[in-house]
Amino acid sequence: MKTMTCKQLGGACDMQFHANTFEEMAELSKKHGMQMFKAGDKEHLEAMNKMQELMKSQDAMAKWFESKKKEFEKLPENNL
Repeated sequence: MKTMTCKQLGGACDMQFHANTFEEMAELSKKHGMQMFKAGDKEHLEAMNKMQELMKSQDAMAKWFESKKKEFEKLPENNL
């Protein structure tokens, strides 16, 4: 199991997510983002706007996703 923060995944806070795969990590981050969206959290909304800009380019989004996946893979395993 590995740990990443919301900020590491393009978000706005230090909330930690724990997952065995990057895909699981991305899903946890997405759920958190949806909660923050519903709560109207200003910092998260700003981070989401930046991600939406990135998503306008498939190439840029793919590069971002791949870089985060590599970052995940380099992380040490946690004993949670």
